Amino acid sequence: MLHSIRVRDYMTRSLFTLQQGMEILRAVHILVENDISGAPVVDESGKLVGILTERDCMRIDLEASYYEGYGGRVENYMSKNVISIDPDMSILELAKRFIDAPYRRYPVVENDRLIGLISRRDVMRALDELW
Repeated sequence: MLHSIRVRDYMTRSLFTLQQGMEILRAVHILVENDISGAPVVDESGKLVGILTERDCMRIDLEASYYEGYGGRVENYMSKNVISIDPDMSILELAKRFIDAPYRRYPVVENDRLIGLISRRDVMRALDELW
C-alpha cells in the first residue's frame, strides 16, 4: 500500500514563489515575513529556474557585512542546480531519497512546470497517516 501513495497526494500546492529578476531584499523579506525557509524561483512561464533558501540568504548577509553593500537580484543568489521530482514518485521512494540527501524539500515538476513542493514533514505526515 505504501508504494501506491504518490507525491502528488501530499505535496503543497499553494506556494510562495519568487521571480529571478526580483530584488533580493524583497525576496528575503517575503521569506521572513511568511516564516518559510525557502521558495522556488520561477520564470514568466512558471518554469522552475532555481530555489532561494535560508542558506542562500545567510550568504547574502555575510557578503553584506564584508562589502558593506546589500542588494542585487534573486538570480544572483539563488541555487540554480535544483533537483526536482515527479508528482507520481512514491512516498516511500521519496522517503529514501530524503534519508540519503541533505535536502529539506523538493520542488515537484510536471511538464516543465512547477506544480508543488514536498518537504520532509509532508512525507512524515503521509507515513503517520498510513501507520
